[in-house]
Amino acid sequence: MEGKVAGVCISEKSGTGKINVGKGYLEKDRGLVGDAHAGTERQVSVLTLEVMEKVASEGGFSATPGDFAENINIKGIDVDEIELGSCLLLGNAELEVVQIGKVIDETHTFNFHGKVPLVTEGRFCRVVRSGWVSIGDPVRLIKPN
Repeated sequence: MEGKVAGVCISEKSGTGKINVGKGYLEKDRGLVGDAHAGTERQVSVLTLEVMEKVASEGGFSATPGDFAENINIKGIDVDEIELGSCLLLGNAELEVVQIGKVIDETHTFNFHGKVPLVTEGRFCRVVRSGWVSIGDPVRLIKPN
């Protein structure tokens, strides 16, 4: 299954939306260079453009990549096909999905118009191969055997 990168987003501190910078370097075992979450357990967060648009439409507002605090926004790949253990090849980098969704606790206070789709639809990944990623780069999904 193939798609495209729709956003590459970073924030300097946790608990905020991210800015779509259009291009970034994914560092092996670290994350997206320049992002506050690099080096954490959930190195890179991925959200599909389709999920972002659906949540925004249902909420009656507009959203752009990074608004829901995701690092990488992709389009053209069904979120339900991105399983635990799947790999995403994007740009020159490779990500492995290590967590689906997340628990909101007292350390998590960020939301966009009251919505937090990363909780249920987010894919959290570790970087298994370093490389540059840019808007428009192809994304290839490799499912686990």
